[in-house]
Amino acid sequence: MRSLLFSVYFFLPAFLFAQAPADTYVRDNYTKYEYKIPMRDGTKLHTAVYVPKDASASVKYPFMMQRTCYSVAPYGPEKYAQQVGPSQTLQKDKYIFVYQDVRGRWMSEGTWTNMTPNIPDAPAAQATASKKKGKAASPAANVSYTPDESSDTFDTIEWLLKNIPNNNGRVGQWGISYPGFYTTASLPDAHPALKAASPQAPIADFFFDDFHHNGAFIQAYLFTYPVFGVQHPAPTPDAWYNDKFIKADTRDGYAFQLGIGPLKNVASKYYPDNFYWKETVEHPNYDEFWQKRSILPYLKNVKPAVMTVGGWFDAEDLYGPLNTYKTIEKNNTGAYNTLVMGPFGHGRWSRETGHTLHSNIYFGDSVATFYQRNIEAKFFNHFLKGVGDGKTNLPEAYLFDTGRKEWKTFDKWPAANAQTMAFALMPNGRLSIVKPDENNPAGKDYSEFVSDPNKPVPYTEDNTTTMGFTPFNYMSEDQRFAGNRPDVLTFQTDVLTEDLTLGGEITARLKVSTTGTDADWVVKLIDVYPGDEPNHPYMPNKNIILSNYQQMVRSEAMRGRFRNSFEKPEPFKPGEITDVTFRLQDVLHTFKKGHRVMIQVQSTWFPLIDRNPQTFVPNIYQADEKDFQKATHRVHSGSAITVQALK
Repeated sequence: MRSLLFSVYFFLPAFLFAQAPADTYVRDNYTKYEYKIPMRDGTKLHTAVYVPKDASASVKYPFMMQRTCYSVAPYGPEKYAQQVGPSQTLQKDKYIFVYQDVRGRWMSEGTWTNMTPNIPDAPAAQATASKKKGKAASPAANVSYTPDESSDTFDTIEWLLKNIPNNNGRVGQWGISYPGFYTTASLPDAHPALKAASPQAPIADFFFDDFHHNGAFIQAYLFTYPVFGVQHPAPTPDAWYNDKFIKADTRDGYAFQLGIGPLKNVASKYYPDNFYWKETVEHPNYDEFWQKRSILPYLKNVKPAVMTVGGWFDAEDLYGPLNTYKTIEKNNTGAYNTLVMGPFGHGRWSRETGHTLHSNIYFGDSVATFYQRNIEAKFFNHFLKGVGDGKTNLPEAYLFDTGRKEWKTFDKWPAANAQTMAFALMPNGRLSIVKPDENNPAGKDYSEFVSDPNKPVPYTEDNTTTMGFTPFNYMSEDQRFAGNRPDVLTFQTDVLTEDLTLGGEITARLKVSTTGTDADWVVKLIDVYPGDEPNHPYMPNKNIILSNYQQMVRSEAMRGRFRNSFEKPEPFKPGEITDVTFRLQDVLHTFKKGHRVMIQVQSTWFPLIDRNPQTFVPNIYQADEKDFQKATHRVHSGSAITVQALK
């Protein structure tokens, strides 16, 4: 039903997987080779290498590598990719471009593991042990070790340096989405030749990124499970999982997902043999299975220069880039560590669209090209071809203000001058600016709504997007359709009399109660446009008007059972006022004079997240139909959204 190209489109630019015509820039300027590079345990990883034709003993080039689970097609040394490298700019600058299928995927040997757990100190220590036994760093047949992505990257670099002539001894790595994770995973115990790494939209932790948000299952990802939960029987150039996709008789994803019923039906209906679905069901809490797959705890003693890249409207991986940057910054004093966040959806900085839009919002022209030429190319050229002393003339943080629609630079993120402010959620629907108070007690007043998991609030009004592999447009979509529902609470300020720039971290501090024993809480930060806002010339949907448009700026879900611990869920006590505090991801957005700030609060967001039964059960993946019950939820006075603002 869905080809490989369709499945990876949401994760990486499609041009990386296309076979190009005979007469192309790549074929004219590069020579392609293919190798089976042995790891220390003897497992061979398929690797494609594109070498500039003018490489010689006097003209040496650095390596630029991408490791991926999404295929390095086209296969065969005579078949060339249409483009190599992160951009046409770097392609023309010329590097030795390396693409590798990771273990257990496509033409590589081995067993596939989602988010391979890191083994601390393994690569360098095992390489040293190998050499002491008189063996090369890769392979060392008699050295016992558990492979991880760091060690496989280490061994690959070691092999490349020794076997690909006319290299300058420096290596860079980049990747978007899952390949972004592989880039991050190269940083612990990195090979000394790895000088620069750019994790882009990197996955950091599957319990907070991609497949879950604060423990709530991202049901919109249900269609992706064959890509991640079927082992390939042997190295193959063909997608081995194509017959495992869900066959649906509708294009209405809301109706289809609701028709599945409780998630316990997924295994019997669609994925009886999918190992990743089985793992998901068996680990509903943040237990050791998920914890050891997080790369964040291992980002210490980072030696390569790092530039983490993300999109403010990335529906897949927004947690990943922000927390990757912050973790490296916290744990590695003096490291070269920078952050870039643009007005993009998932990975869209890697391709130029001319007019840069997300959903209905226009951000300017050639924004991706500006990033590629003035930020990305400057970073890699400095560390891989230049002096590499860290004096790149790039800022600590290069961030796009999605309200002013312009790039801003910072020498620290969050900014040193950020001041914390709070928006109080008032029972009359007002959103009032108040003095921040994290210990503000709940008052007697409240706003309430009835939440029915059998009639959940949709996350989008565009049903044409709900059968795709991953969501996209909803991250900046007009929220009027939701605000008009009785099961969505709306709070908004008066019309702003001056610009208000929110820049930094956001925390929802809710005081809630429910008649049920479990509940999800969704908070959305929204920019309400004035009534006289004109449409821009590039509106993708001619039926949408920007007059009074409610642009979602940031949003997040919190599974209420995890309010005190992601490891040990707890039920709510019916009627008892309870604190539910959780972080939304960072923001840089100016609410302009004449606009309003709005907060929406709801408890269903379907089928983006799965339905909470609102009856506490040990494992929601195994809930029965009878467990799904209506409940009345209250948001009590004393609830607030704390934000950082820039003067």
